[in-house]
Amino acid sequence: MKINQVEELVGITKKNIRFYEDQGLVEPDRNPENGYRDYSLKDVERLRKIKLLRMVDVSCEDIRRLIQGSLSMKECMEMHSIRLSHKQRDIGHMKEMCEQIASENTEFEDMNAGDYLERMKEQEKGGVQFMDVKKSDVKVRRTGAVLAAIVGILMMMGWMSVGIFGFVTDGMPVGALVFMVVFPSIVIISIIYVLVQRMKELKGGELDEAGKY
Repeated sequence: MKINQVEELVGITKKNIRFYEDQGLVEPDRNPENGYRDYSLKDVERLRKIKLLRMVDVSCEDIRRLIQGSLSMKECMEMHSIRLSHKQRDIGHMKEMCEQIASENTEFEDMNAGDYLERMKEQEKGGVQFMDVKKSDVKVRRTGAVLAAIVGILMMMGWMSVGIFGFVTDGMPVGALVFMVVFPSIVIISIIYVLVQRMKELKGGELDEAGKY
């Protein structure tokens, strides 16, 4: 069956389905006649199971281990239940901190952040986990880098299109055409290379001092 039918049967988007395929969680067969993905009822049932587990926040890595048989469902659910209990505890501490700040009735300009941060630091020593600011910053930086790369690539592709159009319609000299095609191509390759390197840096935890706390 086609992805549109799977989308309707499972109740998740094509983007979700493609993501789970990229993660290796579902591997539909290919139609030998046209090479398109041909989803089976087994794939649909696999996706329903994945949807269920993701809705209770089980990680893709744990789902992969379940599929591979290296993790039992009982072990997975017990471990995940413990993680959720820790998360619930952490949310409770964050809620208490918000209530403390609200009870002191201070405005942003007058708030003594140092005192609150010290209290949070002491709680972290006891195992409490507050929001990971560094991880949030990394996500923002990744998005910014990707968007900047897309804009740059689209601009270079536009330049190339103008050159090709001019060559076809106005008889632009071959030398000019080569320049308007080769130069943007080099820039596009450079942008992709820089983006890949940037993603590796961010994945490795690269952050400037302003992003730390």
